[in-house]
Amino acid sequence: MSTTAPSPGAVLHRVPASTTSSSVASSANISPSDTPKASGSSTSLSSLASEEVGTSSKLVDTLGNPFSIPDYTIGDIHKAIPKHCFERSGLRGLGYVARDIVSLGVTFYLTNKFVTPEYVPSTAARAGLWALYTFVQGLFATGLWVLAHECGHQSFSPSKTLNDTVGWICHSALLVPYFSWKISHGKHHKATGNMERDMVFVPKAKEVYASRYGYMLHELSELAEETPIATAFHLFYQQLGGWPAYLITNVTGHNHHERQSEGRGKGKANGFGGGVNHFNMSSPLYESKDAKLILLSDLGVLLAGSIIFALSQKFGWTNMLVWYFLPYLWVNHWLVAITLLQHTDPTLPHYTPTAWTYTRGAAATIDREFGFIGRTLFHGIIETHVLHHYVSTIPFYHADEATEAIKAVMGQHYRSDTRGGSLGFVKSIWTTIRTCQWVEPNEGAQGEEAGVLFFRNRNGVGIPPAKTSATTQ
Repeated sequence: MSTTAPSPGAVLHRVPASTTSSSVASSANISPSDTPKASGSSTSLSSLASEEVGTSSKLVDTLGNPFSIPDYTIGDIHKAIPKHCFERSGLRGLGYVARDIVSLGVTFYLTNKFVTPEYVPSTAARAGLWALYTFVQGLFATGLWVLAHECGHQSFSPSKTLNDTVGWICHSALLVPYFSWKISHGKHHKATGNMERDMVFVPKAKEVYASRYGYMLHELSELAEETPIATAFHLFYQQLGGWPAYLITNVTGHNHHERQSEGRGKGKANGFGGGVNHFNMSSPLYESKDAKLILLSDLGVLLAGSIIFALSQKFGWTNMLVWYFLPYLWVNHWLVAITLLQHTDPTLPHYTPTAWTYTRGAAATIDREFGFIGRTLFHGIIETHVLHHYVSTIPFYHADEATEAIKAVMGQHYRSDTRGGSLGFVKSIWTTIRTCQWVEPNEGAQGEEAGVLFFRNRNGVGIPPAKTSATTQ
């Protein structure tokens, strides 16, 4: 796989002349359903390169870099990708599943057999080795989770039956309701970057952020820096419990459920007891036709939970804590980190419904670099996410080549941050949550540009929040 070379600053690529004439309107109504059925990085953060962007737009991102709204079509993207990149192999996919399962089994066997008082007399050393075990198993299990994610997008193989069977088994083993998540995740892909329809990591609007934390709008531009302790607390909660909270309460998803077409969202809202979750057939996340799939998803989690309970009764809860639950928490951590950093960055916009199109939303994502872990253990889900939002049925082993192909079409609109490699990826979790706290339009933006929103923060990073008169509050 190719790796985009790290860049010390931002490199905003010019859109090739052959694509600049494409109209935005022609892509406004495109959806993922237009993806071919035969199949389902170097722009960064801090400054502009010397080459001109070539746009008359006055929009700027969080860090002050000029921003222009994407003007190519989804058809341009599809035409640029070599046809063989759409080819899927069930045998190859099963090979990767086998690799991950064998890795989990071998790691468990070797640690359980040799990290014992007989071979490692030091209690401290044994504790350290078992801690390493939980980390490594978390990596392998996350890789298996990613393969089930491939199944949900039908990029695992040409067979829907094989895809859903493998995905249901693998996700259920990780306590994920496969079909339930598959449905809501598909809706995320259809509305990425849409402030009222996206299903994951929808940022708070300025007004919502202010009301949630008890501020007046005009105070946001005057508040002191958020304390590192407060940031650390938020980070700990997010990384430890963010994934279960999303499944149970739809945290970070949109909260406009009253618009659900069948009316099942009336009176329901995100949060505990709000009736919005991934396990309830009547949840507004789903339609009535999805009922059997939700039940099948619940059954899978129930069966996996029963097996885990039986093993805990037989071998002891302490053993199961180390063998399964702590690696499970590592999986939670990586899922939240990956998803957060795929959709949250100072260079990325979000859109109001009037300014959003599928093509624009898919470009509001970013590729990052996590080295061997990302490219091998996590099957490239971090490094090729922009492509994934345009053509989600391309299997991960063709994603690097396809990514290179679409860069020529996306030009300056392609985003990636590879600075610092694997360590840079981990560090960006901290910097992102301190930089990207709410979104608002550029000050003075009018017309369509008023519907393009960028992150702001109270920590003095980038462009300060727009000043709002206290008399208008």
